[in-house]
Amino acid sequence: MENLSDNAHTSFEEIRENYLRICENISNAAAKANRTEKPRFMAVTKTVTPERINFAIGLGIDLLGENRVQEFMDKRESYSPAEVHFIGSLQSNKVKYIIDKVSMIHSVDNIRLAEEINRRAEQHGLVMDILTEINIGEEETKSGISAQNAKQFCEEISQLKNVRLRGLMTIPPPGCPESTFASMQELFESLKSDFEKTENVKFDRLSMGMSGDYETAVKYGATIVRIGSALFGYRKYQK
Repeated sequence: MENLSDNAHTSFEEIRENYLRICENISNAAAKANRTEKPRFMAVTKTVTPERINFAIGLGIDLLGENRVQEFMDKRESYSPAEVHFIGSLQSNKVKYIIDKVSMIHSVDNIRLAEEINRRAEQHGLVMDILTEINIGEEETKSGISAQNAKQFCEEISQLKNVRLRGLMTIPPPGCPESTFASMQELFESLKSDFEKTENVKFDRLSMGMSGDYETAVKYGATIVRIGSALFGYRKYQK
């Protein structure tokens, strides 16, 4: 198991203050953008101990995001009740471990992975909600489908019977201009229109925004913001 190095110096009271501040920031950003529905606040729990996760759940968090299969499997039975999405890079050979334990997989960026999710979901009698990961910044070091190839990739996914395409996920480059977020919103709205009448597609989720840029993401239509360090404090990731 990976060492949960966690930021033990961050007190429960600090987590509470962080939570309240983030909730207020999300509400204000949504109001400024004239949005009637706020995005969901996902607590990203990589290296965070179950005690701190459960404290956050007690504050009102009802959605968790896990990045690593083994860490998730080691911690999951210690969670208080909450919905869990898998948001990290996922190898096809590890799909079997999480297929019946999460409600959505965010990071689908190749057809082989989508097909394996489909196969494992069929074995369990499930239809798994997934998001297509978009490399909106066209960064060579990041995974994800290019914006130019997104429609074709989504069309391929839509043929699979035991996955349901719910939308897009992205990690914009740090410090990128707001136009990058605007481009992502435009792509999301375009694909939503393209697949509006496609069976087995419900294009209603845009997972975008993390601790350093979630307010901008809210401005540009994110329906899920993934927040870890701004809630739990910065952590050292150790093996």
